[in-house]
Amino acid sequence: MTDTFEQSYHYNVMRRALDLIDGADTPLTLEELARDMQMSPAHFQRLFSSWVGVSPKRYQQYLTLDHAKALLAERRTLLEAADATGLSGTGRLHDLFLRWEAMSPGAYAQRGAGLTIRYGWFDSPFGEVLAMGTDKGLCGLAFAGECGRDAAWEDMTGRWPEADFAENPNAIAPWVDAAFAGKGQAALHMIGAPFQIKVWEALLRIPTGHVTTYSDIARAIGNPNAVRAVGTAVGRNPVSFLIPCHRALRKSGGLGGYHWGLPVKRAILAWESARTDA
Repeated sequence: MTDTFEQSYHYNVMRRALDLIDGADTPLTLEELARDMQMSPAHFQRLFSSWVGVSPKRYQQYLTLDHAKALLAERRTLLEAADATGLSGTGRLHDLFLRWEAMSPGAYAQRGAGLTIRYGWFDSPFGEVLAMGTDKGLCGLAFAGECGRDAAWEDMTGRWPEADFAENPNAIAPWVDAAFAGKGQAALHMIGAPFQIKVWEALLRIPTGHVTTYSDIARAIGNPNAVRAVGTAVGRNPVSFLIPCHRALRKSGGLGGYHWGLPVKRAILAWESARTDA
C-alpha cells in the first residue's frame, strides 16, 4: 500500500497547511506555505498536485468555509432523483464499486455476539485509519488523526461490545486498498439499527463531489420530520468515507458536525471536489 502511505504523508502536510490557512487573515502564497512547511516551493507544489491534482492556490479555495455553501448551491443532490436512477443495493456508487450487505435487526440486537471482527491500522489519504471487517466486508473505518488511536479503538469496539476482535490486517487489506486507491471491489457489512441502515443507504447514493442536506435525507427515507434523528444516524455511521457522511450538510450550508473531526471532513470534501473538477 505504498501509494496510500504516500497519500497519507501528503495529507499530514496538508493538515498542517490547513491550520496555517485557517489562522491567516488573507490567502497565503505558495512561497509562504512552503516556507512554513520547511520545503522548497517547487517540492511543496509537487506534493499538493500529487495528492489532489490542483495547485495550492486552487486547493485553498476548496478549503475555505464558504466552499460548503458553494457545494450546496451548485452540487446539491436530491436523493429522490437519485432513487429514480436506480442507484440502490449493489452498483456503481460514488465512483467506487461497492458490494454491501446489511445485518439483520435481530443480529444487530445481539450487540455483536457470535461475530468475529478482524481489524488493522492503515495509512489513508486522510491520516491513520482503524479498519474493521467481518467475513462479509468492512464494518468500520475510523480516522484517528484528530482523536488518537485509543479513542478511535474505544469508539469502534464499543459499538459491538459482545463481538470478538482479532488483529488481522491482511484479511481486510484488499478492501481497505480498494476503498482508498479506487481499485478492486470494497465490500461493506453495514451493522446498525434499521433506521440507521436506511440513512446510510441514502448516503451511498450521493455521488463524489456532491452534497445533500439532512432534511433531504429525511424526505428520501420517508420521514421528513426526522431531521434530528437523521443527523444522529449520520454521525453514528461506522464506515467513514465509504458511507459518505461527510457529504451531508446543514440546510444553511454549514458543515454540521463530523464524528472524526471537522478538519477531516473539510479535507475530504475539498479533496473530492478538486479531483472531480480536475
